[in-house]
Amino acid sequence: MSTSEDEDPPQLSSETFAALQEFYKEQEDRETRLKLLAAESSTSSVLDEDPDFAENWLVASSIFQQLSQFWYDDKTIDTLVDTAIRVAGPNGNIALVSCPSLYRKLKQRANPDCDITLYEYDKRFAVYGKDFQMYDYKSPLAIPRDKSSYYDIVLADPPFLSEDCLTKTAVTVKFLTKGKILLCTGAIMADLVQRLLDLKKSSFEPKHSNNLANEFWCYTNFNMDDSL
Repeated sequence: MSTSEDEDPPQLSSETFAALQEFYKEQEDRETRLKLLAAESSTSSVLDEDPDFAENWLVASSIFQQLSQFWYDDKTIDTLVDTAIRVAGPNGNIALVSCPSLYRKLKQRANPDCDITLYEYDKRFAVYGKDFQMYDYKSPLAIPRDKSSYYDIVLADPPFLSEDCLTKTAVTVKFLTKGKILLCTGAIMADLVQRLLDLKKSSFEPKHSNNLANEFWCYTNFNMDDSL
């Protein structure tokens, strides 16, 4: 049955419209504060204030692009951070590829001599100063040449569950690592993970603060289970 041209389009209720306005105002305020922090931290990776980064997964506005972000829960952050520090050693180098929610805890727990780099597309994380490296998985080798085989361990979480995204992220990971790799992605990507990076599933399964419908696994090329 066709719809009459005279029908009025659906309207938001006043309560819904007010809530939507408040949501965007909070996003704008957060963005303004992050820009101020970025200006203050342009020469340093240490912040006096811990930024409040909201996940960007369904937000579509002039301020944010859709980035398919889902933050890990606290237990997952603790486990992945502790594993990275153990594998890298007290003075090791650690790369985070598209997993920004690990950075703050890792920076707090790692030895000050440990070199930590966040490779991330979301420019909000430029507040981390010299530890931030702009990264787009679509250009997997558009990163500094001197970082080839530089990191004792690379932790990666491709932003999309697609063959293209995982394949290009794998190129980046293999370029950066000396050997050790820890990758978190969907269970449905297991065969491709094995073919591209020769990684095996760990018994540890990462969880997110907002539960996802997709089953997520942790893949490594070292024995992670002994430390769990």
